[in-house]
Amino acid sequence: MKYKILENPNHESAYELVSEALRKKATVYIFASCKIEYEGRALSQLNWGERIILIKPDGSFLVHQDKKVEPVNWQPPKSKARTYLKDKTLFLESHRRTPKELLTVELGKIHIINYTNVEDFEELEQAGYEKDMGDMIMKRPHIIEEGFKPTAREYSVEHGFIDILGKDKNNNLMVLELKCRKAGVSAVKQLKRYLTDFEDDEDSLTNHKTKEIRGILVAPSIDEDAKELIEEEGIEFISMEAPKELKRDKKVTLDIF
Repeated sequence: MKYKILENPNHESAYELVSEALRKKATVYIFASCKIEYEGRALSQLNWGERIILIKPDGSFLVHQDKKVEPVNWQPPKSKARTYLKDKTLFLESHRRTPKELLTVELGKIHIINYTNVEDFEELEQAGYEKDMGDMIMKRPHIIEEGFKPTAREYSVEHGFIDILGKDKNNNLMVLELKCRKAGVSAVKQLKRYLTDFEDDEDSLTNHKTKEIRGILVAPSIDEDAKELIEEEGIEFISMEAPKELKRDKKVTLDIF
């Protein structure tokens, strides 16, 4: 059976359906009144309200309210879901071992509950992101400037990971920060922190055999505040759009909203 649906079930019938779905590794959908408690890296409690609950075969456990894109409570893939009855009340739990987390949902009135055996073997293809900009620059470094030689991606420094590290034709170190949308002051400050990490680490400069460091912000555009700040900090800006071609079909483009 591909799916099974119950409308306004009692908790005993709902328990049987969820138990069957978990055994079959099906996707569970529940629209019900519920109360939620979370214990783990923090503590949280959400009092009674009508919500949508999703339990997926990969262990994902999500609780949605009627607003916002993100779930109000959730557990990631590889979590372990279970259900049980206590005093004729239905409970759902999602456990995670590392880090240790427990999400407990107490159900009240259940409006709809169903499970489906979904078959979907495709992976989402995306384009127009920082990774695509990085791929393009690594393949065609001259689009940054003639003589530019990228040496590393996601280079780790104290304040994070530099998108692309390289050298110009004069052997000056170049630190590239990539943004696929209009960049603001936060992007400039982020790049400045990366530059400071190098400036404060003489051993790192020695290892890269360089004394001069250039900070390059690469984005389609920057706002006025960011433009003013890069001038103050001596940071360079290169206007560049992220490529929007999908690998599967070069004629298809992905619009960014």
